[in-house]
Amino acid sequence: MIVPARYQPALPVERFIRAEPPDKEAVPMDVVFVGGGPAGLAGAIELARLVKKDEESGGGLGAVEIAVLEKAETLGAHCLSGAVVNPVALRALFPELKDDDFPLRARVTSERVYFLTGSQGLRIPTPPTMKNHGFYVASLCEIVRWLGEKAEQLGVNMFAGYPADALLVEGNRVLGVRTAPSGLKRDGQPGPGYSPPTDITARVTVLAEGTRGALTQAWLQWEQVGSANPQIFALGVKELWETKKPLDAVVHTLGWPLPSDAFGGSFMYPLEPNLVALGLVVGLDYRDASLDVHVLLQRLKTHPLFRPYLEGGEMVEWGAKTIPEGGFYSLPAQRHGNGVVLVGDAAGYVEVASLKGIHYAMQSGMLAARAIFAALKRGDVSAAALAPYDRLIDDSFIVKDLRARRNMRLAFHKGGLYAGGVQAALMTLTGGAFPGGRIKALRDTEVPRRTGAHETFTPDRKLTFPKLDAVFKAGNATRDDIPSHLIVGPDVPGEVAELYEHMCPAAVYERRGDGLGVNPPNCVDCKATDVLGPRWTPREGGSGPRYRRM
Repeated sequence: MIVPARYQPALPVERFIRAEPPDKEAVPMDVVFVGGGPAGLAGAIELARLVKKDEESGGGLGAVEIAVLEKAETLGAHCLSGAVVNPVALRALFPELKDDDFPLRARVTSERVYFLTGSQGLRIPTPPTMKNHGFYVASLCEIVRWLGEKAEQLGVNMFAGYPADALLVEGNRVLGVRTAPSGLKRDGQPGPGYSPPTDITARVTVLAEGTRGALTQAWLQWEQVGSANPQIFALGVKELWETKKPLDAVVHTLGWPLPSDAFGGSFMYPLEPNLVALGLVVGLDYRDASLDVHVLLQRLKTHPLFRPYLEGGEMVEWGAKTIPEGGFYSLPAQRHGNGVVLVGDAAGYVEVASLKGIHYAMQSGMLAARAIFAALKRGDVSAAALAPYDRLIDDSFIVKDLRARRNMRLAFHKGGLYAGGVQAALMTLTGGAFPGGRIKALRDTEVPRRTGAHETFTPDRKLTFPKLDAVFKAGNATRDDIPSHLIVGPDVPGEVAELYEHMCPAAVYERRGDGLGVNPPNCVDCKATDVLGPRWTPREGGSGPRYRRM
């Protein structure tokens, strides 16, 4: 058995929390959103509107400089989701617009759920939490780019290609961020195109980094902010296919090709008449060390339910990302501090039973903006002044939904597919009242993994593909001679190296004899490595994938 926690390096908090004064040439801002995803952009838009309204009414706050930092070269290039979107947050953010004005694809009018065996698909009733009628299929990349345009029109400063590498602090107060340098050679020394880090100061720093944000993890550990349960995660691998046969419904599946002691499922969504999104999401608390989510997705495509849609078509884009799945009991006990606020996936606002997170992320950004605006008006951005943010979140539909389904994912964490499914059904029927207490969870790294022989898979490169082909379809833009951004533990034995090899969907790791080989430029920043293996750290701006329609 392998317990990944024994081989994972400690989080280098001292790297991400810098108790030093900002550079004399620091860029001054009032509020900086770290992350240009739906949470950060919705928050920036809401704050800019509040400031504008205050100015027009003679409120006296004055100009407020707002910035959004995004590590990708362009907005949306690192954003990936299913996605079926509940438009409630878009409607709240843009009450003057209609649904047809939003960057959404088709409205969901038909949906099907199947339980798969290796050769058949048994259609089952759609669980209440997975009913999507009235919602929309969408591309998260397109939503984010659209939100970015709206933010720029309101005067928000957009800095794409600027990863935040550290929080600048004084005492327990967050003063802003330091960006990652660029142009370093493989040995970490400045190369011909070197650009030094930039310090950006802010009265309030909003951590909207998404899943497993390094600064978010460091701040929570530095401030000793815990949660009832540790956060647990899933890995999703997704492909876009141009098809010859149109898909007429949103499709979800359970069962094959996952083992019964792994939690997860697949989806296939129609984006256009001949463009479908196909993906597989698997909880990273799986028990088999040889489980490989990318390979499982390739096997899934050979199933009679999927093959007729994909055969003769072309896989045009591929991507991967992790998802926080712990739900209500994994929310940080405090999501604000002295000059800092946590939003979106960084805080764990994802509801697994309904497969939703985008509208929660946007809503949390908007609620953060309202709390920050009130604090700026008072001239006080201390932890006490920003505390209303937590209350706004706790009183919102975000926490209401998470609380109602608080144990559903955790039932599978302990009981596997069948026992977990029975418990989840009872939880649905009782509105979350069953069971009465909290189901405890282990960190994903603490879950023991069994080792042994695994079945090999040979892709045909027409319907199924090896990992390196997939990484190419992600548009990976990382320099080959970039320094490694991965912190690997000492003395990784061969069987653990093999666990990493299967865990990573981008072929970053491989077992070499009784040791570990690492190819950092392949990384698409899915953060699975940070959950189970070597630590992920920010690298120069523009590195990683270049998603276009994910």
